[in-house]
Amino acid sequence: MAELRSEEEQLDAIKRWWKSNGTSLIIGVVVAAAGVFGWKAWQSYQDSQAEAASAHYQQLIALAGQQQLGDDAISQADDLVDTLVNEYSGTRYAELATLIQARLEIAAGDHAGASQALQQVIDGDADGYLKGLARLRLARIQLADDQPETALGTLEAGIPEGLAAQRAVTRGDALVALNREDDARDAYQQALTLSRESEQPVYGVQLKLDNLGAEDATL
Repeated sequence: MAELRSEEEQLDAIKRWWKSNGTSLIIGVVVAAAGVFGWKAWQSYQDSQAEAASAHYQQLIALAGQQQLGDDAISQADDLVDTLVNEYSGTRYAELATLIQARLEIAAGDHAGASQALQQVIDGDADGYLKGLARLRLARIQLADDQPETALGTLEAGIPEGLAAQRAVTRGDALVALNREDDARDAYQQALTLSRESEQPVYGVQLKLDNLGAEDATL
């Protein structure tokens, strides 16, 4: 009888606990299940977004890779850039599309439009490499617009190690434009050294050195 009473007391205790806590427990289970479902749905959505963005980006690459772009191709490329930037802003494809947009603007002779596109990448949430690439290209536009001092400032703002050789070349070009030939020679020599160390070729640097009278410089 004592054992039975003990079991009945335990059962009564469980009933009282359930009465007090059962509802919150059920809610907790439901919320947890909803969280798991919501996370999976979000992951699925993210995957589908990435796939769609990739498809649009591949189309843009195919168009931008053509040697000559007609009006229809340019219009299609502009539409793809707008789609990637506006509808897939949370992906890297949007930033890459903006870089391609800048390249297309340069090909069309619109340096202001290209500079604006590159500045968007620099000011945005792109990773360090893409920001550095945008700065490098912006500096080259500034050089083409006879702004070597501005270009030097852009190059000082931050270029990753993976682009160090290209940065040195562009810096040398800016220094030549400023008639600082000794500094330019040092920059070109640095570019060659960095190129050998990274095994990433830079083209035309030896010729630039030769034009400065650096006949003893070798690749």
